[in-house]
Amino acid sequence: MKICILSDSHDHIALLNAAVAEAKSKGAEAVIHCGDVVAPSTLKCLTKHQLKVHLIHGNNTGDLYSLGQLAGKPDNIIQYHGMDAGITLANRRIFLVHYPHYARAMAVTGDWDLVCCGHSHKLQIEHLPNIKGGITVLVNPGTIGGVGSDPATYLLGDLETMQFEPFEISKSIEREESFA
Repeated sequence: MKICILSDSHDHIALLNAAVAEAKSKGAEAVIHCGDVVAPSTLKCLTKHQLKVHLIHGNNTGDLYSLGQLAGKPDNIIQYHGMDAGITLANRRIFLVHYPHYARAMAVTGDWDLVCCGHSHKLQIEHLPNIKGGITVLVNPGTIGGVGSDPATYLLGDLETMQFEPFEISKSIEREESFA
């Protein structure tokens, strides 16, 4: 199973939409968003892709009530987990949290196959030894919002092989969309 992992969209709808569309075209079957959506309405662009979305909030939470309402609609593809989450996809134990220091701590427990975080806006893929004698993959997809001078990035992960590939979305998409 392939998954799209992204974070820190910060209301950049065009970039978020483009990343999920591209990831789906590359075989993604689900989306993990590691926080900092900000306005829940940002997520509405994802419904057309018909991929299950697992979402946590970050430190730029926006309207949590509306986020809960959006995620609580019947037959909704967006599953809002709160500040962190432990989920299972393709028999892989996955932990989602916004903060890298918390993510690193969870990775070394050995309770998770994959730990995903955001916040720093810096893309990172690490294979960390854990206290159970195994390896846990820790990933940070950077910022799909392309905040400041950071590029707009996401990861495409293969849960069978535990390989993760970074992709960049051109920030010009936002400028083009604003003039359309």
